[in-house]
Amino acid sequence: MTFQIRSDFGPRTKSSGTMRASVAHAAPAAGAKPLAPRRLRAGGILLGPAVVLVLWEIASLAGWISPRFLAAPSTALVTGYEMVAKGVLIDHFLASARRAYLGLGFGVAIGLILALAAGLSRAGEASIDGLVQIKRAIPTLALIPLAILWLGIGEVMKVTLIATSVLVPVYINTHAALRGIDIRYVELARTVRLTRSEFIRRVALPGALPGFFTGLRLAVTTCWTSLVVLEQINTSEGIGYLMNRARDYGQTDVIVVGLVIYAALGLLSDAAVRLWERRALAYRKVIGS
Repeated sequence: MTFQIRSDFGPRTKSSGTMRASVAHAAPAAGAKPLAPRRLRAGGILLGPAVVLVLWEIASLAGWISPRFLAAPSTALVTGYEMVAKGVLIDHFLASARRAYLGLGFGVAIGLILALAAGLSRAGEASIDGLVQIKRAIPTLALIPLAILWLGIGEVMKVTLIATSVLVPVYINTHAALRGIDIRYVELARTVRLTRSEFIRRVALPGALPGFFTGLRLAVTTCWTSLVVLEQINTSEGIGYLMNRARDYGQTDVIVVGLVIYAALGLLSDAAVRLWERRALAYRKVIGS
């Protein structure tokens, strides 16, 4: 049995070893508080957007921004409430969420499988990595004409393009984490004679988790940015459809509502992944974050 994961290590110098030993055995000064991770308080991440909204509202009230150019946040808020009350916004939101999360699910699964195949064997890397790098260089917008010819203009085309966009960050980050697994773990797996499946379950997957979560955070925002473009192509439901129709009628308040929904969904999805990551990787010590 041969595992193909490699890792390069530089030579250990005497000074670097002495420095690490000194840091490891240094005792904290009397009365000194131990270092603790720095994290933003709840809602701290929303400070920047809140400031922008306040300045935006002030500029609208002062007449510096025309409603025909950009609706005020208060106007968009009232419009959004009316759309929810009429039941219009909920139906379009559910249609968008279905497309986005279907594409996200398929893309994450495919990206993870491809990363494992490429990261655990030379043959897999030779046959897969180049194709994914080519897809990485081609924007989703450029694939739309061919996707329409091959898959039509229905839901299958939209979900497929979202999935192809999502798999790229998942693959790249998971593959990089696999290639960076400590070679000592690979040697230990050979010593204790782990089978291929045991090696993947006990060494490869745990070692790839940090990279996988990084890719997943990028993927949850990528699925929504892709959806913005795709929902403006022959759709009769969805947030993108609402925004496209509002553009034709000059309804900037509806466009702002759609943008806020996309932004909120992206932030909430990222927050959910970060929460999952903290729980799954609770054993790691994060310093300075």
